[in-house]
Amino acid sequence: MNKKIVTTALLILIFALALTACGGPATPTATQPTAIPAGAVIAEGHIRPLQGAMLAFQARGTVSEILVKQGDKVKQGDVLARLSNAGQARASLVAAQQAYDSLLRNADGERAKLWQAYMNAQKVRADALNKWNNLDVKDIESRMKDQQNVVDQRQTDLADAQAEFDKYKDQPEDNFYRRNAADKLQSAQENLDEAIRKLESITRERDTVRAALDAALAAEAEAKYQYELTADGPNKDELELAKAQLDAAQETLDNFELKAPFDGVVADVSVHVGDQVGPETTAVSVADFGQWIVETDDVTELEVVKLKVGRSATMIPDALPGVTIKGAIETISQSFTRQGGDILYTVRLKVDEVDPRVMWGMTVEVTFPPNP
Repeated sequence: MNKKIVTTALLILIFALALTACGGPATPTATQPTAIPAGAVIAEGHIRPLQGAMLAFQARGTVSEILVKQGDKVKQGDVLARLSNAGQARASLVAAQQAYDSLLRNADGERAKLWQAYMNAQKVRADALNKWNNLDVKDIESRMKDQQNVVDQRQTDLADAQAEFDKYKDQPEDNFYRRNAADKLQSAQENLDEAIRKLESITRERDTVRAALDAALAAEAEAKYQYELTADGPNKDELELAKAQLDAAQETLDNFELKAPFDGVVADVSVHVGDQVGPETTAVSVADFGQWIVETDDVTELEVVKLKVGRSATMIPDALPGVTIKGAIETISQSFTRQGGDILYTVRLKVDEVDPRVMWGMTVEVTFPPNP
């Protein structure tokens, strides 16, 4: 179809010719073309579903299965056809999935253990902190100070007893004064040892609880650190490798299977079982015929400035001249193409309702009425 631009002058010419014909012999009345208002923009376009895909296998091989036929309804992800290589690819995928799942189970188990260890460490720390908070540290330190004074005194007593003993240490052991000094020295040593034991006992009342808290805090910090190391899972490198192998196996299988990219209807099946195909061969076409669009391919720079988004239009298929389709401009491309010296823009129209006879790809004449 050639693009038609109707002007006011053309309409006047047609009207003049009709008047001239009235003076001659009677002839059958010719069908007059529909008058198009001055300023209207006429364009050519093609109608297609809003969602439509011509699918091809991404690998070369022999078609082994065709699971759909023209007119079948399909859901996104449904397998439409397979190549003969798909069986081996699926087996590889199953093996990769099992390996990955096994690592995940082990990883989850190890992570659960580390989490439990962290929880246990928190409980021990909480108990230790509670004991420390309930401890009367001031009283203990006061008693430690008093006992330290006793220790100091006992050390002085021991020093005095040692000095007294030193006076008689060269005397015979059965010497009364030496024996008496030795007894006092021993008693002073025992008193000092007992005073030190009491000081240590009082000190332990504080230090034992504090040491338990410090140990609990350190254990909790270590347990937390070990757990956080597993944020991406234990054996992170193994998991990443297994996941990469799983993804590669899935990608390989996807190359040997055609899947529906969206919910729709099978528009065409272009291959047969046993055919040798590759990425250049369209195998199955899928479309959602619930919504249609039209895209023009010849709106010039002089015409595009007259159009705007939302503007209504009428469309007539070349193959169905008695059918009128209505719609409105959805988008106007901001880029252009150059054709034979013309600058052309693509105008996309959303179609309101489509006659059931209209088919994907039909050429339509689009009429944009003049601006109001």
